[in-house]
Amino acid sequence: MAVYLLDTTTFSHLMRDDTNVRARVRALAAVDRLAISSTVRGEILYGIERLPQGQRRQALEAKAQQLFGAVACEAVEPAVADQYARLKRAAERAGTALDENDLWIAATAQALGAVLVTADSDFSRLPVLTLDDWTSTGPTP
Repeated sequence: MAVYLLDTTTFSHLMRDDTNVRARVRALAAVDRLAISSTVRGEILYGIERLPQGQRRQALEAKAQQLFGAVACEAVEPAVADQYARLKRAAERAGTALDENDLWIAATAQALGAVLVTADSDFSRLPVLTLDDWTSTGPTP
């Protein structure tokens, strides 16, 4: 069983029905697990909150809620906080500045032993992570 944690960008691609991301989700084995972190959920909801009232916002709210119902959301458990502290300190020592939310997403992936699904090259500065980009074309697993 593999665990795949989607970052905010990949979840956004999923909301837009990106062909590549949808194909990768469909190709997952029945025993594989797909998840997001509570940080990703918060970033998605914040982006929607910033939109003016209207049809576009309503459509995105509906799509987000549909996907939130289908994709597990991982809470910030003590193990995630432990990983966050280690990753942040390692990044400081290496002189690598990373966005705080990215550190929390990475810590969630690390605590779960998950593959972080991202197109964001910033995560590659954390060598302890296993990364996969589902937004590009290429062979499915």
